[in-house]
Amino acid sequence: MRLFLASFFSGVADAFPAFVHDECAGKKVIFIPTASLTEKVTFYVGTDKIALEKLGMAVEELEISTAPKDEISRKISGADYVFISGGNTFFLLQELRRTETDKLIVEHIQKGKLYIGASAGSMILSKNIEYVKYMDNPADAPDCNDNFTALSVVDFSIVPHCTNVPFKKAAEKIIAAYSDTLDLRPISNNQAITVDGDNVETITVETKKKGKKQP
Repeated sequence: MRLFLASFFSGVADAFPAFVHDECAGKKVIFIPTASLTEKVTFYVGTDKIALEKLGMAVEELEISTAPKDEISRKISGADYVFISGGNTFFLLQELRRTETDKLIVEHIQKGKLYIGASAGSMILSKNIEYVKYMDNPADAPDCNDNFTALSVVDFSIVPHCTNVPFKKAAEKIIAAYSDTLDLRPISNNQAITVDGDNVETITVETKKKGKKQP
């Protein structure tokens, strides 16, 4: 199992080539932006796509909320990597279930296909996303019917954007409410959790500082 789970992929893109042993150029990535459909702010979708393309990968978008099931299956099966972007985690869960893409993605992960998640795309791999209510609105996914069992790929629960606005306070509420019951893994926008078989690591990418002009 190979997972690259971030808050904001663009913030950690520099660390991705090392994780995949420089297998970037020419690789096909299926990019699923579904979680962003309920959001007013969606700049991160385009930013993350650009970051993938800058690494030499071919990015093909797949909107699972509207695509036929056979197209979803064909495109995910034909991709080297699967990327799910950020947005509302509850809406993402609803659409993954409705289209049965949840089962398809888990199957491919178990077979060894690399999965890349950003924010909602990372949290969705936990056992249950009820804890995300402090960050996302469950009302955006009425068909979940308060059943927030997620993909259950990992035993831990990622808390993205833990030091970053506008989600810093929401992350703090999650940690306060669930630290005794869940294995929470808080990460900032310049961190990611990588899973390679049994090896789980948290990596940090140093932010680039602008040089000061000399007098």
